[in-house]
Amino acid sequence: MRVVITTGLEEHLVAYPFKEWQAFEEQLATLPSFDRSVIALKRIYVSGAVEVEVDKLGRVLVPPTLRKHAGLSRELLWAGMGKYIELWDRERFELGCNKVLHDEPTRDGIAARLAELGL
Repeated sequence: MRVVITTGLEEHLVAYPFKEWQAFEEQLATLPSFDRSVIALKRIYVSGAVEVEVDKLGRVLVPPTLRKHAGLSRELLWAGMGKYIELWDRERFELGCNKVLHDEPTRDGIAARLAELGL
């Protein structure tokens, strides 16, 4: 099985099954080429993308540049996100989640935005 791994917009990595990545790139190609947000997304997210094979044991070889971006150490965490998976340094992931869980204004803001989205 092939996956595409790329930099996340935070200090983590994002992995897409190959077909999902292709669909993402097709959707991205329909967006305005001169929109600054689209350009930034392409620079950060698309230009560093690497296609890798998943071995029989479910392992992938993450290139050093991507490992550095995510600050990956010994303990990693795969976080399922629907059509893609995030790859985090375990400690960094837990700190980020705890920060949100223990900050009432942040939680309230997230709850309000999710309500706006109908969730």
